[in-house]
Amino acid sequence: MKDKIFKYFLTFSALLLILLLGIIFLFLVRDSIPALKVNILSLFSNKAWDPLNDSYTFLPFIVGTLMTSFIALIISYPFSISIAYFLSQYLEKGTFRTIIESSVELLAAIPSVIYGLAAYFILLPLIRMFQIKIGVAPYGVGIFSASLVLSIMIIPYSASIAREVFLMCPRDLQEAAYSLGATKYEVITKVVFPFGKSGVLAGVLLSLGRALGETMAVTMLIGNSNFLPKSIFSPSNTMASVIANEFAESTSYLHSSNLILMALLLFIITSIINLIGKIFIKKAAKATI
Repeated sequence: MKDKIFKYFLTFSALLLILLLGIIFLFLVRDSIPALKVNILSLFSNKAWDPLNDSYTFLPFIVGTLMTSFIALIISYPFSISIAYFLSQYLEKGTFRTIIESSVELLAAIPSVIYGLAAYFILLPLIRMFQIKIGVAPYGVGIFSASLVLSIMIIPYSASIAREVFLMCPRDLQEAAYSLGATKYEVITKVVFPFGKSGVLAGVLLSLGRALGETMAVTMLIGNSNFLPKSIFSPSNTMASVIANEFAESTSYLHSSNLILMALLLFIITSIINLIGKIFIKKAAKATI
């Protein structure tokens, strides 16, 4: 009897999760229909975002989102892979390993608003000094600033997955390479990395999904400009940040509907990216069997 009750409870929990996702998706679709009816093609045209005059475009926010996320990925990737190599190949046991692992996990647990505050008072003055030296308008806030903080925030995701995949590499393969005279560097680059490359890609994709949806830290640092960015130092906006900034003060039902449509687009993009990442993780796990 207890087994049946426990089984029914687990089944109910799983179905409830699917139901919640379905409700969220249907809500976003329902409330975005007015924006779709107006002119869906104009949402991706190069015009102004001006809710007061019912002029809407997603292009500046899509560009800002993609630039911020991919710059953050480029910055974080070398550090993520280095941490994964160090923990899986050079520091397999000991207190120091525990400290580093705890620090990586803590980076993922810190609320994003704390990242934003710390960067606002510590990072922005340094970026302004750098911009003055290279002859760029010293806004401080902008795509570059948001990308730097975002890169720190996504390191734990790609580093943790890459570490687990590298640890799956059979010791027999590594020992065979050592017996043939391979160095530690050669074993890592020619045995461990090729074995775990699908897992590394999965970590990158999951980090990208996390970066695309980040809101608070990016909102505090990106400058909140509704125009197409001209460079990586320009103030901009992401899809998540413009929703956070404007939804509570939306000027009309059409304005709200466009913001919800933007949320639907973000929901679909992040879901697809996370699904692809899960597929690569399963592929990496099957390679060890």
